[in-house]
Amino acid sequence: MGKGGSLSDGVIKKIILSYTYVAIWIFLSFTVIVYNKYILDKKMYNWPFPITLTMIHMAFCSSLAVILIKVFKVVEPVSMSRDTYLRSVVPIGALYSLSLWLSNSAYIYLSVSFIQMLKALMPVAVYSIGVLLKKESFKSETMTNMLSISFGVAIAAYGEAKFDTWGVMLQLGAVAFEATRLVLIQILLTSKGINLNPITSLYYVAPCCLAFLFFPWIFVELPVLRETSSFHFDFVVFGTNSLCAFALNLAVFLLVGKTSALTMNVAGVVKDWLLIAFSWSVIKDTVTPLNLFGYGLAFLGVAYYNHCKLQALKAKDAQKKVQQSDEEAAGKLLEEMESENAGKRNETED
Repeated sequence: MGKGGSLSDGVIKKIILSYTYVAIWIFLSFTVIVYNKYILDKKMYNWPFPITLTMIHMAFCSSLAVILIKVFKVVEPVSMSRDTYLRSVVPIGALYSLSLWLSNSAYIYLSVSFIQMLKALMPVAVYSIGVLLKKESFKSETMTNMLSISFGVAIAAYGEAKFDTWGVMLQLGAVAFEATRLVLIQILLTSKGINLNPITSLYYVAPCCLAFLFFPWIFVELPVLRETSSFHFDFVVFGTNSLCAFALNLAVFLLVGKTSALTMNVAGVVKDWLLIAFSWSVIKDTVTPLNLFGYGLAFLGVAYYNHCKLQALKAKDAQKKVQQSDEEAAGKLLEEMESENAGKRNETED
């Protein structure tokens, strides 16, 4: 093959790898969601203790992160002062623990398909909180799109066959806390040049989550667990469930690191449709035509939002390239002027 053939092989290889990363992330995300639903649902494994389940995940993930960093030295821990940890990581850890607690709790009351429909509100929450915290600039066009997504989710909620008000409140709370966490990561960590990969993120954040969850666990779930004398800890179920949760964190890093956050957003939409189909066909959840119509509207809004983000990224890259070329041209011009001036000085000396 010639030069053109080898280039095409490289492009094909890159495309195959990108699709592989997307497939791994979708599979693991799908597995964790369905597995959590299986454990928490009263009609399945019947172990409705979301705080305890989240604490098991955090204890497993933090232990594994410590082993990978301290023992095997897979990655280096990020240099971080105590003040930075208390001011930045602790608030993010608190929000993450609340998000996980509420989202896992929602599986007890709502179907997998309806939860995925409610998660379509994430861009709305991230944008609204970003505007409130002055991280995003208010644009009427973007807000109109956010309202269209909200309207679509409202229709899906109206058409839900097994609507549960408490379950919806839990999931909306989880979305709000997760959106705030994502915005705070940009404000408190990224702005300071601190970038945490999944292992270092779990190393710093998971113990913090565990500490925050411990207090509600003592009062909410521990008394009930003490009364449940028939319960025995199933190492296979909880061990594999925790391993899937840890692997999902690594897959997020792999997907975003090798492709982009936008690719993950698009992959997330595909995953949501697959989960809705799985929930309807395998778990036998009721999915009404009004559900699908409402989520379809929300899906179009999310797709348009992702398209706008892509265009903004392309414009930013193009501007950066123009700026770089301008700087290079200015540098060359400066060198030429200096060279001319040096030549003139030499002529004067002669």
